[in-house]
Amino acid sequence: MLTKEQTEALLSQAMNSAADFAEIFEEETHTESFTMLDDSVEKISRSVRAGAGIRLYKGTSSVYGYTDEMDPEVLSGIVSDLCDAIGSADADAAPAAVKLEDRRVPENISPIGIDPFKTDDDAKIELLERAIRAARESDERIFKVSASISSVHQDVQISNSDGLFTGDTRQRSRMAVSAYAKEGDNVQSGSCAPGASAGLEFFQGDHAPEETGKEAARIATVLLRAKPAPSGVMPVIIDNGFGGVIFHEACGHSLEATAVAKNLSVFSNKLGEKIASDIVSAYDDGTMPGEWGSQNIDDEGNPQQRRELIKDGVLTQYMVDRLNARRMNTVSSGSGRRESYKYEPTSRMSNTFIAPGKDKKEDMFKGIKLGLYCRSMGGGSVNPNTGEFNFGVNEGYLIEDGKITDPVIGAMLIGSGAEILKNIDMVSDDVALAQGMCGSLSGSIPTNVGQPAIRVSSITVGGTASE
Repeated sequence: MLTKEQTEALLSQAMNSAADFAEIFEEETHTESFTMLDDSVEKISRSVRAGAGIRLYKGTSSVYGYTDEMDPEVLSGIVSDLCDAIGSADADAAPAAVKLEDRRVPENISPIGIDPFKTDDDAKIELLERAIRAARESDERIFKVSASISSVHQDVQISNSDGLFTGDTRQRSRMAVSAYAKEGDNVQSGSCAPGASAGLEFFQGDHAPEETGKEAARIATVLLRAKPAPSGVMPVIIDNGFGGVIFHEACGHSLEATAVAKNLSVFSNKLGEKIASDIVSAYDDGTMPGEWGSQNIDDEGNPQQRRELIKDGVLTQYMVDRLNARRMNTVSSGSGRRESYKYEPTSRMSNTFIAPGKDKKEDMFKGIKLGLYCRSMGGGSVNPNTGEFNFGVNEGYLIEDGKITDPVIGAMLIGSGAEILKNIDMVSDDVALAQGMCGSLSGSIPTNVGQPAIRVSSITVGGTASE
């Protein structure tokens, strides 16, 4: 990392232009992953990523450059190019001289117990062997299992022309297991991939390799007996955990300043307005210890926050980064994030979830003549400008006369974020989070999705069952 004096010199150079703000983001990231297929180790990979990104503002415009060379002369050349792009300072302007505060290191909310980078490879391979063995032994129809374990250690240093000089260390670990089941010509798969801002100590208890392997196998074998899903408008119950991907995609992205500031969101200019059912409250919280999407500071050096997005159905806050805060005449909410130094940060989610309600999950099924229970969701597509979405259901079941009956396959939920928020008529008290990687303008970042089980009174279900 650059010294304080080197950083001050680069920032001073940047501010001797028409820029009114300058920032340097430095990074060194180590990653490793182990992959097994059945009894064989297929791949062990390790990599190091290091470099710096430099950003200059002039009003609500910005220019950005990056390099993997940390030589101060190389960085000075990039600053010079950025200064040319943003324009020259007034001829009578006094020379800039940026002075940084003493380097701040935030309190670490996610301390590491067992550091994977200091642990023998055999110990990590053993975790994978345990997961694979548990999946195969859970059902004789499981014929193939793949598993991986990955870890990331990232050190960052962030400085800017306001005098900020800070740093952070982030570390995450994740295991992913996919199991394949076969019955006759019918082949199905199931997967499970828990992760956290933690070390190998995470893979104990509920997240032990055996539990992950068994869950992947359970999903695969359930789908062997699934029948084609029906189509039509019907009540739908979406389970907790990864069910929250619909809120994340169809609503969360529309609450990011990336879209809101440019009036490209269905929720632009709606602060204080009712956008959801009275029983819906939602948060984006980057301060949750040990959670997959948590950080001590955002990628602009601001302290992470717990952001109340919706309260009792009313839109109360957007997720805002520094540049879009200028465009919106507001302040950053600590939501500036990026994949690496190669990306300019923008507003992104962290741990985003619908808050627990007062209903009991078992009561949600009462009175439903025909509906769909979505135990886990899959991928889909969303138009962030309108919130319109379609999402596949990984594991779904029919609801008939108030009871869960047959598993179904091929179900798709179709609608819009604005519509689904208003049609939620029950929210349970069993909130849970699930891990994913979210892609947007500033790259792919780790985020948690989550919710308690919710009931949507009516939503369009696309299915493959014949009439």
